[in-house]
Amino acid sequence: MVNIFKRMRNLRTVLNFRLGSGAAILPSVANATKEYPAVTRLHLTYARKIYGGHQGARHFWRRCLPRLKYHNPGVPMTVRQTDEQDGPAALTIYFAQRASNAATALAADKKVTDSHAPAPESGEQAAVVNVKDLTYAEIWSRVQAATGAQGVSPTAEETQELKKLEDMRVKSEEDRKRVLGFREAKKDQERMIAEARKEVERLKEM
Repeated sequence: MVNIFKRMRNLRTVLNFRLGSGAAILPSVANATKEYPAVTRLHLTYARKIYGGHQGARHFWRRCLPRLKYHNPGVPMTVRQTDEQDGPAALTIYFAQRASNAATALAADKKVTDSHAPAPESGEQAAVVNVKDLTYAEIWSRVQAATGAQGVSPTAEETQELKKLEDMRVKSEEDRKRVLGFREAKKDQERMIAEARKEVERLKEM
């Protein structure tokens, strides 16, 4: 039988991948609306090192983009890491036919160009969002606002599993504190014994 703790760790990994920032469904041709056209692809550009305002983009790539790709396997998502610390940190969102009004407004705010982003193809319109100096959470918030991405909620089974994981975490924390208490008590006892022995030796020398 697989060790229960190993199984729970594996389950936590799966749930962390499926749920959280970036876990959302982008509009497709099948469910696009007038307000939010279909998203055809995404491109992210940022510098390799985090200073100069690129930290949030890097964390977005690590924390959000994998989940977004998992839930939208048919949407191409490309990333370009550059050595240009003074260069752009930009997210280019490609839409079918036209960009959403929200994406256009975001692109107009702190306008930026990204020479590394692929040019829009026929039937596409791109909006380049400046993500420099933003946290990954702020970037994700802008992606949701620009695309109308619908967040993925946990299923009843996942909710139950999340509760089990939380209960396990609480129990683990309680066990850790209890063990720490035992260790401290043992150290106190050893210290008292050592002091008592010193006192006995001192009395013998008198």
